[in-house]
Amino acid sequence: MTTRILVAGGGTAGHVFPALAVATELTRQADVEPVFVGVPDRLEARLVPQAGFRMHEIAAVSVPRRPSLSLFKVPFAVKRAVRACEQILRDEQAVAVVTFGGYVSFPLDRAAKNLGLPLVIHEQNALPGLTNRIASRWADRIAVTFPGSADRFPHPERCAVTGDPVREDLLALDREAERPGARERFGLAPDVPTLLVFGGSQGARSLNDAILAAHPRWGVDALQVLHAAGRSQHDDAVAAWEPVRAQRQDIGVAVVDFIDDMAMAYAAADVVVCRAGATSIAELTVLGIPAVLVPYPHATGDHQTLNAQALEQTGGATMIADADLDGAGLVAAAEPLLTDPDRHARMATASRAFGRPDAAANVARLVLELLDRADGAGPSSQGEHG
Repeated sequence: MTTRILVAGGGTAGHVFPALAVATELTRQADVEPVFVGVPDRLEARLVPQAGFRMHEIAAVSVPRRPSLSLFKVPFAVKRAVRACEQILRDEQAVAVVTFGGYVSFPLDRAAKNLGLPLVIHEQNALPGLTNRIASRWADRIAVTFPGSADRFPHPERCAVTGDPVREDLLALDREAERPGARERFGLAPDVPTLLVFGGSQGARSLNDAILAAHPRWGVDALQVLHAAGRSQHDDAVAAWEPVRAQRQDIGVAVVDFIDDMAMAYAAADVVVCRAGATSIAELTVLGIPAVLVPYPHATGDHQTLNAQALEQTGGATMIADADLDGAGLVAAAEPLLTDPDRHARMATASRAFGRPDAAANVARLVLELLDRADGAGPSSQGEHG
């Protein structure tokens, strides 16, 4: 009979991509079938089947950020979701669970506890999210991206620093070999230093405003900008670029709404300006790309600032607070990375040293080690953790 491990991590790319990377690695390291639990109208509903994995759908359970009548429905919704996950675990005869945070993970975390199954949770950010803080009380192992995260859990002795798993297409990327074709794909010159600016699928207003304000201020002889303005802000950005471009026709600009193929965008770039989400940092560091990080100021617990500080302290990035970001500040931070080859090389080396290309393999090993310890015992014979 096929050994099955249930996986959850949905809602955002920061949860889904690491989960897919670990699921793929599990199939490499052992004769197991990872099976996902997810929500039908979230990102995982599209990406998980595309990656070749099965997914069971459960109802979304989200906690309102502000007091409302819907808050009273949450306990009942959670109980229903937990029961659904317990049934899925039984039907699949799963032997372990691995989750990656987010609301979809909690019902599966709790179901694993109720059935006594081994549980590994992964935390992408320097500051743990609510779901993982709760589930860590009974999880067997806690995989963390940043070394300092362990002390933020009630059982730091259960933590292992694994890194944040990254997609295979990025791990296999040869940026130097792909660079000419990648730049051509975006309508850029093949041999001009390139700055990539992006702020997520919907864009980031402060980043968009800053790169526009920076345009007349560049002191470089040659530069081109690949600007992913976001789907909701693309048309405004295109219109705003027209008069700005006229001031500096010597600097090339390519404006897009969203980049589906981030591997090619990273191949085109020499330096990146972006938010400080854990996934972005993991991708930048496995590739060794110097970056200017602008943490999203409204992230829960300001965790993006902690993420950015961790990389900045190693020399792999420069951080600018969102409130301090303007055209002059962006030029001051990014231009030396584009014009000073030695500084660029030092920062690239520091970034790559921070990266963990082995992160998916590390998390998969934690799961499989628990199975070895359990020695094949089924759900009914596994003890619970208090």
